[in-house]
Amino acid sequence: MFTFIVLLGVIGAAFSAYFETPTIFYMVLAFSVLTTFFSYWFSDRVVIALSGAKPIQKQDDPPLWRMIENLSITAGLPMPKVYVVEDPSPNAFATGRDPKHSVIAVTTGLRRMLDESELEGVLAHELSHIGNRDMLVATIAAVLAGIIVTIVHIFVRMTLRGGLGGNRRGNAGAIALVGLIAALILGPLAATLLRLAISRSREFLADASGALLTRYPDGLARALEKIGNARIPMRHRSDAIAHLWLSDPQIEERKTSWFAKMFMTHPPMEERIRALRQQ
Repeated sequence: MFTFIVLLGVIGAAFSAYFETPTIFYMVLAFSVLTTFFSYWFSDRVVIALSGAKPIQKQDDPPLWRMIENLSITAGLPMPKVYVVEDPSPNAFATGRDPKHSVIAVTTGLRRMLDESELEGVLAHELSHIGNRDMLVATIAAVLAGIIVTIVHIFVRMTLRGGLGGNRRGNAGAIALVGLIAALILGPLAATLLRLAISRSREFLADASGALLTRYPDGLARALEKIGNARIPMRHRSDAIAHLWLSDPQIEERKTSWFAKMFMTHPPMEERIRALRQQ
């Protein structure tokens, strides 16, 4: 997160130096923070709408309800709202701005595929996301990445239209221009990589926290094995919430190069399973 702030400051300094006006930078910063604050406040509604999840009550699925209730008590968390997504792909997600306004959703495919200990491991993983305040962390990362991308896009348009421009000549102007070009190219890329790195690290943390909650790491490990081997893509998926799911809903799991891993929302499944079985 500190790196995000430093990156934002460097980009802001580059634009201010080239355009010789910090006012627009501060305006974009304030607008981005305000917009994302409202997005975070209503994040659960947005995610539920994008996922197509439907709420259920205890009588609709008593075993699932009791399992979430028992795990919530063990974790010292309020009982979250429970949702089900009609989809054959085995998956689950948690969302909500804080533990008192949290949601856990599972797909019908996950419900059918896993046995009791495996399902308990998955639910403990999702409850750990809630307990670890991962929604807050992910939102802050999205805020900072969004601010960087927004600022870059705005100033690119201004540059192309000739609305603003540095008037200086000589070495100072050349240095400012080089800094601007570097910010345009590297800023959004660095912001995206940082956001994805945070997302992957929180998945490892939720795996570990979930295993501590159930005291049975192999349950979640076996669940991840089944989900990875199923290779069933989700029927309805959105890039905007891909990072929230237990498993990446976009593509089937596969071994990738170190370069490709930097652009993944989730760690490779085999690495997560190996880490669980080493606990």
